[in-house]
Amino acid sequence: MKAQLLLAGIAFGLAGISACTGHQSNSEEKTVDIWKDYPVGYIVFDDQAPETEGSKVYHRIVTHPQDYIAEQARTVLATLYDAPSDSIVPVDTIHYSLQDIEGVSAKDGGNGVVSIFYSTRHIEKSFAANDTAKLFFETRGVLLHELTHAYQLEPQGIGSYGTNRVFWAFIEGMADAVRVENGGFTPADRPKGGNYMDGYRTAGYFFVWLKNNKDKNFLRKFNRSTLEVVPWSFDGAIKYALGEEYDIDSLWHEYQVAVGDIKE
Repeated sequence: MKAQLLLAGIAFGLAGISACTGHQSNSEEKTVDIWKDYPVGYIVFDDQAPETEGSKVYHRIVTHPQDYIAEQARTVLATLYDAPSDSIVPVDTIHYSLQDIEGVSAKDGGNGVVSIFYSTRHIEKSFAANDTAKLFFETRGVLLHELTHAYQLEPQGIGSYGTNRVFWAFIEGMADAVRVENGGFTPADRPKGGNYMDGYRTAGYFFVWLKNNKDKNFLRKFNRSTLEVVPWSFDGAIKYALGEEYDIDSLWHEYQVAVGDIKE
């Protein structure tokens, strides 16, 4: 599966990562302890466009890309899972490349081998105003999204990412939920209206609202629902995570009222 999204790179050293985000979630705190030694996979960094300005900018602001990627991978794992002993998608290798191509970023691969490309043209566009703080914020947020695709569980019994919209909406919604949960978007980035079937931010903010207002472990339970609810459905997963008295459409309505997008 692929997720076409923004991606740019910066790190002021690993010690400064949390401070620059302006937000430290429970997931990030958890990363410090039980996830610090979790094997996230062998990270291969491959700069295929060293002559581009985007590559030069990247190397100025991301001095240790393997360490940076590994740190964000552990944040993703802490958001999706309770503990390293859970049934976690195995990732043996992450190929991360800089490429002088159109587009922004995408994750591809499977069966333990994941590829993520990053467009140096997009780095140049993102850094046009020389705003390193904005570039860092964007980099971390989108990297969280792409790495979620590497480690998240997938629905069963309903087809695939390319053949079923429910599958697609869950995958992309959860990836942006991980980004929202870990401070990778601003409040202004939340889309108004729409439907959870729109995936991405529309679903992502909704899932995090459920986590904040219904069950603090919702994101982890929702991810795990793919192992327990077969064939998978949004409503079945909601009932698994929150209880039989809940249904997805009523919760979506409650959320829309709560955030002011509609009136009661």
